[in-house]
Amino acid sequence: MIPREQPGPILNGVPTNLPDTDQEETQEWVDSLDQMIDADGRNRARYLMLKLNERARERQIGVPSFTSTDYVNTIPHDRELAYPGDEALEERFRHLLRWNAAVTVHRQQRPGIGVGGHIATYASAVQLYEVGMNHFWHGKDHPSGGDQIFFQGHASPGMYARAYLEGRLTEADLDGFRQEYSRPKGGRGLPSYPHPRRMPDFWEFPTVSMGIGPLNAIYQAQFNRYLENRGIKDTSGQHVWAFLGDGEMDEPESRGALQFAANEGLNNLTFVINCNLQRLDGPVRGNGKIIQELESFFRGAGWNVIKLIWGSNWDPLLDADRDGALVNLMNSTSDGDYQTFKANDGAYVRKHFFDKDPRTSAMVRDWTDDQIWALRRGGHDYRKIYNAYRAATEFNGGPTVILAHTIKGYFLGSHFAGRNATHQMKKMALDDLKGLRDRCDIPISDAQLESDPYQPPYYRDPENSEAMQYMFEHRRALGGFLPERRTTGKKLELPADSAYRGARKGSGNQKIATTMAFVRLLKDLMRDKNFGPYVVPIIPDEARTFGMDSFFPTIKIYNPNGQNYTPVDHDLMLSYREARNGQILHMGINETGSVGAFTAAGTSYATHGRPMVPIYIFYSMFGFQRTGDFMWAAADQLAKGFFLGATAGRTTLTGEGTQHMDGHSPILASTNTAVVSYDPAYGYEISHIVQDGLRRMYGDEPEDLMYYLTVYNEPMVQPREPENVDVEGILKGFYLLKEGSMAGVNPDARRAQLLASGVAVPWALEAQRLLKEDWGVVADVWSVTSWGELRRDGLESDEQAFLHPEREERVPYVTARLQDRPGPVLATSDYMRAVPDQIREWVPTDYVTLGADGFGFSDTRPAARRHLHIDAVSLVVRTLQVLARRGELPVDWSRKAADRYGLLDVHATEVDTAGGES
Repeated sequence: MIPREQPGPILNGVPTNLPDTDQEETQEWVDSLDQMIDADGRNRARYLMLKLNERARERQIGVPSFTSTDYVNTIPHDRELAYPGDEALEERFRHLLRWNAAVTVHRQQRPGIGVGGHIATYASAVQLYEVGMNHFWHGKDHPSGGDQIFFQGHASPGMYARAYLEGRLTEADLDGFRQEYSRPKGGRGLPSYPHPRRMPDFWEFPTVSMGIGPLNAIYQAQFNRYLENRGIKDTSGQHVWAFLGDGEMDEPESRGALQFAANEGLNNLTFVINCNLQRLDGPVRGNGKIIQELESFFRGAGWNVIKLIWGSNWDPLLDADRDGALVNLMNSTSDGDYQTFKANDGAYVRKHFFDKDPRTSAMVRDWTDDQIWALRRGGHDYRKIYNAYRAATEFNGGPTVILAHTIKGYFLGSHFAGRNATHQMKKMALDDLKGLRDRCDIPISDAQLESDPYQPPYYRDPENSEAMQYMFEHRRALGGFLPERRTTGKKLELPADSAYRGARKGSGNQKIATTMAFVRLLKDLMRDKNFGPYVVPIIPDEARTFGMDSFFPTIKIYNPNGQNYTPVDHDLMLSYREARNGQILHMGINETGSVGAFTAAGTSYATHGRPMVPIYIFYSMFGFQRTGDFMWAAADQLAKGFFLGATAGRTTLTGEGTQHMDGHSPILASTNTAVVSYDPAYGYEISHIVQDGLRRMYGDEPEDLMYYLTVYNEPMVQPREPENVDVEGILKGFYLLKEGSMAGVNPDARRAQLLASGVAVPWALEAQRLLKEDWGVVADVWSVTSWGELRRDGLESDEQAFLHPEREERVPYVTARLQDRPGPVLATSDYMRAVPDQIREWVPTDYVTLGADGFGFSDTRPAARRHLHIDAVSLVVRTLQVLARRGELPVDWSRKAADRYGLLDVHATEVDTAGGES
């Protein structure tokens, strides 16, 4: 590292080796600065230097910008507005909140329950939430449409406590905290954290999976602007607030999209980071300063940064700090020491902080230890918080982050405040309860607490009390209670049956992949003027691979700044076109951000009362494997829409290799019970799946589902939909595609059932031909559109038989369709064997699966399939083996077939059955 006194040639992007053309003048400037410091003090000198730096940048001199400022508040106290609220009434209400939030968690630790919970996080953030609740955050009934608040997950007991005081929850409800099924009689179970799927009328945004909340908040703010710029809804008065922890900011996802928010100019977004300096086990940066680190990071990403570090009673000390001694001490003290200060007392702070410098020691010479101990941090000062929030909402240049210095476990007593273990502390000792009661002025006697220390009473003031009426009046003025989730918005008009006709006609003689078949269907659907505008195509920088570049010149790519350049392909028909009202969300190489955009669009029916249909298309390997946690959160948030896993399969994306070859995404998708997963083979199957998906998600009785379709890039002739096609079978998971013919074979010919999905269906059809022509075996071919849905159907049948034996037995769909079919059942797909193995226990006869297990690799499609033994020849040989094992064919036939077809030779493949080029 280059020492500061010996700067290298480049410092913060600015050359430092410029020649000194007038050394005498330079020295005069240096002397002048020294004289000003001596005469007016360091603070005055600092102000003038900052002003000169600002002016130099305005004049484009090329000086470095500051990414970190002193460890003081960004907003000087002389620029603060007076607090507009009734401080005494708000304090009374905060006391009620503190008591009931702590008691909610404490009561659930009674003997026989012990379900855990978190007390300290909300205790550190009460003021941060209540200033917003009383003065800033709009509810659903506000003319703006309401703000969107991402509440910090571990602070959920505080939101429940407020809902209790508001009359939205009862004491029985609070006693159901973390007991969603075993809750007390008469109450509703309350989930541990913000989970809309578990509490769909209350929570809007799931936030406790660390890092997901920050990123989703960014894409929620972007989607608000998207709706406005496209003329779908006026969101200009809506603001997104995300409450985060400083420890959470270590998650890569927490910081990964910060520059995106700045690039989009999202001045409708505010992060409030609760910097209590502690993560779950200890300090976030014991040897450093997390606030300074975050300030640099956010400033570098282009955010407006507001530091909220010290409370109002520090202002006189900072005003008296003429030499900058106090600021220097604040700058040099580590977070580990700040945490330790608040775990001790005023005498400790005097000795270990103020007495480090004689000048600062003199500042508090006449102060008592209690006065020193009463010095507040900025995140606990409602006046400072109000002015920070006001500045954030008035800033127009981009997103804002507020870095609020707080104490974890604040107000809970010395056993909690600032302790390393405070995050895990879930119950309070009797003395702690009494102390909190006294500090909160709760009219509960010692006898009441002592009679059952595990169940101290909840308490709220009478509804007609001043504090309660004050709260009700402010929430009425701001548009209603928060959090709240509604689903009473507009209804989406779905396309008519005629929109699906094109997909069901097939592709004639043209070979197209199922990816292109889907894209063509999407074009037909978007021609519907009542439906098309509400489709949100989401692409992570692979539109041309997926055949979606044809959308560029028509519906265009969304960019809030429009297109202020001439694209290099401007003279081409499929030119790259961006527009302020563009419809495509082109996210760049950013799968995580794409799922964030999907979530915002897919929940618009609730957050905005405007149902939108996100269609996110991506390399299937980079979906559930890379962003599964975000897809899980989307399910929690009750998102709707379509995931398209394109270039699917272990062998279909020819040549790409290990990182790109997907042999397992249907298994990963199956773990998310909100996802309906299909692996269709043909365009007409896709049309029925999409039509039914739109009906289920957006129809008269909407379900909280998301659809996942795996589609391929292997061209093949898309057949016309067969007459009387089994639509029910397509939707339930499989149907008889081609029954084997007994013509030309002995009446006692051996039989088999071949199951295949997706790109493997043509292999099964080829195996059907070879088995009959070469071996006299007649096979039926079934197209399996969804192994996962077949499994779910089987599980539902099993559960009914288990829980309701008195009912008529429900036969699984797989069993019902196969139980009268002759011969063994064999299955193949372009996925690992675990995919077709999902239905094993409901297949009513011998069942053998082939699969593309292992890591992917680079090769041709035919060679890869032969190596993995999933192709037509492999299916033939395996069928002969199974029939021989059943005693229905000679044992040596399978070996003869293996030799005849070159089962172990990857070069002995038929190019004609490979399906074309990618």
